[in-house]
Parts: sequence; C-alpha cells; structure tokens
Amino acid sequence: MENLISLTKENIQQVVDASMEKMVVLTFFAQQKPESVQMLQTLQSIASSQSERFILASVDCEAEVEIAQYFQIQSLPTTLVLDKGRPIDGFAGVQDVTAVNELLDKHLPAVWLQAFEAIKAQLAQPDALTVQQLSELALQLKELITQSDNLAEVRLVLIDVQLQLGLLADAKNLLQGIGLADQDSYYQNLKAKLALAEDAADTPEIRDLQTQVEAQPEDTALSIDLAKALTKAQRHEEALQLLFGFLQKDLHAGDGKVKQLFLEIMTAMGQGNSIANQYRRKLYTLLY
Repeated sequence: MENLISLTKENIQQVVDASMEKMVVLTFFAQQKPESVQMLQTLQSIASSQSERFILASVDCEAEVEIAQYFQIQSLPTTLVLDKGRPIDGFAGVQDVTAVNELLDKHLPAVWLQAFEAIKAQLAQPDALTVQQLSELALQLKELITQSDNLAEVRLVLIDVQLQLGLLADAKNLLQGIGLADQDSYYQNLKAKLALAEDAADTPEIRDLQTQVEAQPEDTALSIDLAKALTKAQRHEEALQLLFGFLQKDLHAGDGKVKQLFLEIMTAMGQGNSIANQYRRKLYTLLY
C-alpha cells in the first residue's frame, strides 16, 4: 500500500487491515476549512520524507461524512494515530512539524531504525554485494551508530560488513568494544569469522618476511615487500604502520618508493576508511 492515500468507504477496510502491520495517521479536512488543508499539507510533507515509517490517510469530510461520523470528529482539522485498527492518540487543531514529529516519535520506531532494517535486508540477499556497495553500507552504518546512541546491534552489523571487506583491524577494534551483555550468538559468529580471517592472513610468506625485517629493520626494500604482502592479506593497518616508521625519519625513504606505496595503500582503502584517514592525517603532519 502507498503511504499517501485518500480514505473512502471503498478502501477503509484495507487501511484498517494495513494498520495491523504499520501505523496509520488519519487526518480529517475540508476545503472550506483552510486551516485543515494547511494541516494536511504539513502531514503530507512529513509523510513524504518518512515514506517507510507510516501511512498517511486523509479524509475529506465533505465527501466522506459517514467516516467522519464514525470517528466522532467534532472539529477540523483533527488528526488521529491508528494502530491495529483503533485510534491510540491524536490532536485537534493545527500543529507545527516539531509537534507532529514528537507525537509520531511516541508511537513509531526511531527514524534511524528504518535505514538499519533496510541495510540488514540488503545484507540478507543471496547475491553477493560488491566492494563498492559494502563500503557504502559501512559509511551508512557508522552514521547509524551515532544516531542509535552507539547501539551494539548496529556495531555488530558494521563488524560483519568490515569482515566482508577484509578490514580486520577495524573489525577487531569494534569487536573488542562489545560489552558482555551484548555478546550473543551473532557476536560469537563474528568472533569466529575474525579468527579464521586472521589465521588466513598470517601466511608463510609474511612470517618469513617479518623474520627478515626484524633482522634487518633498516632495509627499506624488505619492508616494502612485507608491506605489500600485508596489504595483499588485507592487513592494511600493519602495512601503513611499518611504512610510516620510515617516513617519520625520511619522507624520501627508498628513493620515494616507501611514500608511493604508502599513498597507494591508503587510496585502495578508500576515503571513508577510518584507518586510512588516520594515517593520511599523520602524513599531512609530516608534510606541513
């Protein structure tokens, strides 16, 4: 059902049925009452911006007298909130956007929850998402974490996306911040996925190069090879940390190859990556 409809005798049962699943806002108006038309326009604007949150059903009291009588409308404009077929709240007279939103917030799910449910539905699709799509979801989830007051449920979904992107350090940092009360089966599943991903990222090649770098820490060529291997294993933060150690001493280390690889890794990680942004700021500090 569309979220903006005109209520009539023909569709009233359909609207009542819809209210069993989704909140319906009824607004009663008449063209001869300009203030009621004004209230209708305000509600239409709110409903358009919150299209998945509720259904707005407008009742033209001049054409649908029986419906107005059924709901015992005494004055116009009148607005009612309908839940599971019965009015649970409402107001008479003209209200501004702020007052209307306060009323809706008392009975409707939070606005951020709508976006969160859409993201979960997208992740549940059988078709694999592209890296670009996952990166966009990660950015949206970071915003929703703030909007939801740092809710663990949202953080866990972000961790899931980060693991799919291979951002193991980001995922691990977030996972360590999940409190004991929120360590449910989803948390345990993500923890196991992280452990498997970390094991897979710890290759013989990396271990061999780490041993060589420990023995020859000033050898830029070896460190560059290790940084490339770490990047290939999605261990970006370790790669950046290794290279930044050289850049702190000499911005032109390895004839500029260290800085070049450093920039390439950050570019590959993307503008929205928090670790890339952190090291980008560190590099700017050295440059300026």
